[in-house]
Amino acid sequence: MKLEMRPQPSSFWSYASPILALLITVAIGIGLFMALGKDPVKGLQVFFWEPVRSPYALGELLVKATPLLIIALGLAVCFRSNVWNIGAEGQFVMGALAAGGIALLADKTTGPWIIPAILAAGVLGGMAWAGITAFLRDRFNANEILVSLMLVYVAELILNYMVFGPWKDPAGYNFPQTRTFEAVTQIPRLMQGSRVTVGILLALAGVAALWLYLYRTYAGFAQEVSGQAPAAARYAGFSSRRALWVALLISGGAAGLAGALEVAGPIGQLTPYVPAGYGFAAIIVAFVGRLHPVGVVFSAILMSMFYIGGELAQSRLGLPKSITGVFQGLLLFNLLACDTLIAYRLQLFKPLPVSAQGGR
Repeated sequence: MKLEMRPQPSSFWSYASPILALLITVAIGIGLFMALGKDPVKGLQVFFWEPVRSPYALGELLVKATPLLIIALGLAVCFRSNVWNIGAEGQFVMGALAAGGIALLADKTTGPWIIPAILAAGVLGGMAWAGITAFLRDRFNANEILVSLMLVYVAELILNYMVFGPWKDPAGYNFPQTRTFEAVTQIPRLMQGSRVTVGILLALAGVAALWLYLYRTYAGFAQEVSGQAPAAARYAGFSSRRALWVALLISGGAAGLAGALEVAGPIGQLTPYVPAGYGFAAIIVAFVGRLHPVGVVFSAILMSMFYIGGELAQSRLGLPKSITGVFQGLLLFNLLACDTLIAYRLQLFKPLPVSAQGGR
């Protein structure tokens, strides 16, 4: 077998590659469960059946999918613009921190207006953190991959400083956490007995808005051209600097919004465990979804199944917590491998006999 370049990229494999990558991931997962001495049927069940088997399980699936979807939508804008924001996790943390600061101002007399203020603070916090990367790239041509990634750890250190220090709950038995936010700051839930909040509606609204922006507006066209073909963008009068700032601010704002929805929703306070890896997992979500708003919806659901399945695998199968990261990494690795089929095709050929080769 050999790889032969196609005359033009395959539209079929553009869509089939993520499906093939998922099937290969499942196959490797079966082998992994067997190697660990676990029943592969039960292993696949906790990852792909348990998260959808009941209304409550579906609700928890949506709780996990909401931040992944929102962050991945912002990253899709960045990656389409050829801006490599790898630090969405830090922007998520800073959005959560800014939102938590507003939530801590609430008391028994605070009105419902506090919720829009919390969400706005989260968006601004994420945008400000992403703006540091945009400024350093724009002003000093710093590599946005390294800058955004390093800022993740700075954001986590700031969060730890606040929950171990100034914002630490004095009545919290010395645990590093803020006091629980007032009930008025809680993001409204969609239904009684479920943890799903209106954040999922905001995420779906973001899907529609991003689709319109990318495929139905002049600004979205200019944004993508500026990233993918800078020379053509300059000829057309598009600004690559504007594309850089727009991409990072949208991405940072989306990650900050996800952080605000998380701390004012399911978590209800700030703790050192706010960073859950959503910002890094959303990179996989964006690429598995082909950087398309609708595709990202399905990949976010798939990734949230990995999160829930990993948690269930710990409690029911005795597997380590890292099993979630293993499946996420396998999916990304297999996707990158299968994407080769978009530009290349496998050709089978019969090798010549040794004598024939020597006679050349």
